Amino acid sequence: MKPKEYQPVNSMPFLHVISHKEPTLAELQGLVGGLIEVVYLEDGKQLIVNEEGVLLDLPLNQTASMLAGQPIVGNAVILEGLALLT
Repeated sequence: MKPKEYQPVNSMPFLHVISHKEPTLAELQGLVGGLIEVVYLEDGKQLIVNEEGVLLDLPLNQTASMLAGQPIVGNAVILEGLALLT
């Protein structure tokens, strides 16, 4: 079953925030539409993106790109608080 927030990666990319509990690998993969890669943000938060997003020619995620200070494509997830991967 796909997480409720899932959107197909061929639609406009979204940025989702999780802070209440550490998500499972399957949940994160469902949200970004594939294999995950962790981008560490300067404020200590973690940005989860699709590892193959560039190869898959996913659309630019402008909000995630601004936060990361680098181009981010496809759906992205911010992990903060109790949701940080350990």
